[in-house]
Amino acid sequence: MHVVLTRGPLVSTKRAFNNEATPAIGLASLAGYLRGRGLRVTLFDPIAEGLNQLSPAPGFEGYVCQGLSFDEILERIPGDTDVLGFSVMFSGEWPVHRELIKRLRSRLPNALFVAGGEHITALTEFVLRDCPALDLCVRGEGERAIADIVVRRATGGDPREVDGIGYLDEDGRYVEKGGLTRIVEVDTIPWPYWPEGYLEKFWSAGKSFGVQFGRDMPINVSRGCPYRCTFCSSPQMWTTRYVLRDVDDVVAEIEHYIRAYQIDSLQFYDLTAITKKRWTVEFCRKLIERGIRLRWSLPSGTRSEALDEETLGLLREAGCTYLVYAPESGSPRTLERIKKRISLPDLTKSVLTARRLGIVVRTNLIIGFPGETRRDMFETIRYGLKLAFRGVDEVPINIFSPYPGSELFATLRAAGRVTLDDRYFLSLNAINTDYTSMNPMTVNESVGVRRLALYRLFAMMSNYLIGYLVYPTRIWRTLRNVYGGGASAATVFEHRLKDARKRAMVASEPAKT
Repeated sequence: MHVVLTRGPLVSTKRAFNNEATPAIGLASLAGYLRGRGLRVTLFDPIAEGLNQLSPAPGFEGYVCQGLSFDEILERIPGDTDVLGFSVMFSGEWPVHRELIKRLRSRLPNALFVAGGEHITALTEFVLRDCPALDLCVRGEGERAIADIVVRRATGGDPREVDGIGYLDEDGRYVEKGGLTRIVEVDTIPWPYWPEGYLEKFWSAGKSFGVQFGRDMPINVSRGCPYRCTFCSSPQMWTTRYVLRDVDDVVAEIEHYIRAYQIDSLQFYDLTAITKKRWTVEFCRKLIERGIRLRWSLPSGTRSEALDEETLGLLREAGCTYLVYAPESGSPRTLERIKKRISLPDLTKSVLTARRLGIVVRTNLIIGFPGETRRDMFETIRYGLKLAFRGVDEVPINIFSPYPGSELFATLRAAGRVTLDDRYFLSLNAINTDYTSMNPMTVNESVGVRRLALYRLFAMMSNYLIGYLVYPTRIWRTLRNVYGGGASAATVFEHRLKDARKRAMVASEPAKT
């Protein structure tokens, strides 16, 4: 029984600036779990195999695929595949990935096609009807479900009896087996399996989640998020059960990576890595006590409740050099509406303390929520400008996008304001990666689409301009990091500039004959 785990190419607009290829830690985690069950597994990642390739997205004008082309994927997918596991995390890529799945079905007519990921979990029935090539969809955490599916397939059982899945029966009716399953004993889950040479492809190409430091290793120390922000799809995917791994197990994994891969840095992929001060303090002290000297970052966006001066000092001493906060809004009214239960004064204090201690800091902000007024947006923009003036390194502002699986998406869809079609899905892709677009999708009632795009452009440019004018030493740092020969960058902005420069150099090279 041969299981192949894969994903589609990275999809973006031709002018996308903020869209980065990253190692497939979800697939690697599934592969590690299945290998632990004694199953034969191949991790086939078209993105890793074609990191420097760009090709038009078949059938979708204005969009490109980074990674292997469809034809190359069809040629290289193992022909003896018995179960194909396809990951679809991002709804903005669904139309392109759907077409790839259909073509894979023609290549593997007898294989069992199983899809999973956040997009699949949020819209299981829709996905099955939109893509008849799929046999089953796994909802939520995938390890146990996919393992049980494979075992049943191998022993002649019915994979549709596995809990945590959805499928269409012979009469076309949608059937959902059980609810979302969670693995509470996270320390029993095997570490991710990284095929030989896989990570080196990303390191040599300078690709990473957030800021690349060098030989970056992706890692997760938790699962889920205990909060219920209305714009986030996490509760739909993971429920609100938040589980942290044992510190000793995490440190053991890190030490294994140092020995096996000679890593020099870590990237924490967790949704919410820091919520408990005790765990964070213990983790940092263990790194210090064991003499583990790595640079590491928290690029997903964290909260501030556990990040007081003591904890931030330990983070810095233990090697944390890049920290992302996620206040989302500078408007107390908006924060209440989106159920983002934070104190802006406390978060601001934590942000400025981190900056004073020498940690590079980014704060993520959003404008254009449903029901948000122009005044609310100006409060957020003004808050971002204040942070930039006070030394915060990066203050990006994005436009709200109604993501499937979130509470706001459900509300908008029920009101008829979201239509599930390719135009909607692709708009999710473009809205916050193509900053040149003056026509992004918006569901805000107070501000028109073009004005909203101008607000974002003004705020983004102003925040970075303030940073360079008030702190001119950053100009030299950026020039050194973008044009220097090293792999490292201090900020995501520098990393994106460095990547854009590489792409331009490749594009200017004469064609090989």
